[in-house]
Amino acid sequence: MRTLSSELTKHIGEKVVVKGWLHKKRLLGGLTFLNIRDRGGLVQLVVKDKDEVEKLRGLQLGTVLSVTGTVVAEPRAPGGAELHDAALEVLMPVEAESPIEIDKPISHKPENLDTLFDYRPIGLRNLQEGKIFKIRSELLRYIREFLYKNEFVEINTPKLVAGAAEGGAEVFKLDYFGKEATLAQSPQLYKQMMVGVFERVFEIAPAFRAELSATTRHVSEVTMLDVEMGFIDGHEDIMNFLQDLVYNTLTRVYAEHGDDLKSLQAPELVLKPEFPHYTMATIHEMFTKETGKDTSKEIDLTPEEEKWICAYAKKHDGCEAVFATGLPESKMKFYHMKGENGTARSADLLFRGIEISTVPQREHRPDVLIAQMKAAGVDPEASGFAAYVSAFKHGLPAHGGFGFGIDRLTEKTIGLANVKEAILFPRDINRLAP
Repeated sequence: MRTLSSELTKHIGEKVVVKGWLHKKRLLGGLTFLNIRDRGGLVQLVVKDKDEVEKLRGLQLGTVLSVTGTVVAEPRAPGGAELHDAALEVLMPVEAESPIEIDKPISHKPENLDTLFDYRPIGLRNLQEGKIFKIRSELLRYIREFLYKNEFVEINTPKLVAGAAEGGAEVFKLDYFGKEATLAQSPQLYKQMMVGVFERVFEIAPAFRAELSATTRHVSEVTMLDVEMGFIDGHEDIMNFLQDLVYNTLTRVYAEHGDDLKSLQAPELVLKPEFPHYTMATIHEMFTKETGKDTSKEIDLTPEEEKWICAYAKKHDGCEAVFATGLPESKMKFYHMKGENGTARSADLLFRGIEISTVPQREHRPDVLIAQMKAAGVDPEASGFAAYVSAFKHGLPAHGGFGFGIDRLTEKTIGLANVKEAILFPRDINRLAP
């Protein structure tokens, strides 16, 4: 019966079988020390028998092994125990030399990222690299648990669609049995329609953006959390819900995975249950006064302003998450609800210098929605929008929601320099493999 490395201390003095990958090999004082990696971590083996060592001749790291040995307490070994009198069985030999040294720190300098991405399945065998995606997995788990606790239903919507939900031309087009289809930019239309069924819905899924951007913050395929909730009293309800979700998720991951985050050199979390609010106009004014760079004519926040206001809020409000409100009406989507004084009932949530979510109230009145669609150049009777408009005509309550970038959240939680580092197999204008 197989024993995991993480369970060894429960079996001191017993003979056990460990299975995993050869992770490291070194000679010391006539003894051979091996590290075997499994899903629980590392186990150290002490091999005295030369015949056992000989079984590894010509084999490289990554060789799959089954090892039988006696568990001995050893505080200096990974996990506090090691195997003695180890007998080795080679389950899958590896003769090819690893393109990445998985037993040593891996550089994330910009010039090394292509190599890192080219050999993702190998590089992630490095324990530190693997922690990035374990943290990402935990963030997703906490998000789901929070949403389930608040009575949300998880849905799955099509990624092959007849039109561009967001409007604009930044879509991937493809032939669909003689018709033109696009890859979904978001599940926007579908999640709003499902408010009329379940009231509260969410989806965690890929979205596709054909942006010709080669930056540290843009990719062609993103993972988004999309949330929509009905019977709201106003825009503040959506903002408060997103605030609670983010606060719950981040404080949990720092409390339960603090050691891993520290080993990844993640910044300390500076967060309050209530995030500060600043209007975009106020941010423009404050930024211009502080830096001398006039951004008063900007419609949206510039990337430099996003970094500045997060740093400002961290210092002055004790919170590195901040809402930027008062989105100009000229920037709003056709499905947003107009606010007062030329603004939309919408806000951006910024965290550690970057936007991770846009959180608007939707326009739920059919006549107003149709008028806004036409004004935006969207045909309400087009095949891609007919079912959407029909749902409103058959009764949708006041509702709102948000799209939330999982990749960016992971990047900023860990303190990575490029969003692609937080994506298992990133896609951008230059990368379509592996």
